Amino acid sequence: MPLVKVKTKYQVTLPTAVREKAGVRVGDILEAKVEKGTITLVPKTLIDRGIAESLDQFKKGLSYGPFDTAEEMLASLHRHAKRLKAKKTKRSQR
Repeated sequence: MPLVKVKTKYQVTLPTAVREKAGVRVGDILEAKVEKGTITLVPKTLIDRGIAESLDQFKKGLSYGPFDTAEEMLASLHRHAKRLKAKKTKRSQR
């Protein structure tokens, strides 16, 4: 079991074998917990709020796709644009 030393400013360097086994890389975020005198570092993934909202909309079925080709995606966008244009035309006739 590798040992680490607490340096000034309370910095600790994770040994290479530990970093590689945990898959920790420069810039990663670690959650630090203390339980019964044991310090645990757990790698975490932070998701941008916009991405999280997009994932929620996708789960609710409020999205288009998936598409196998760019042509399928473009055709879907054109269909949606026609529907929006038709709605605007109906509203303006009122």
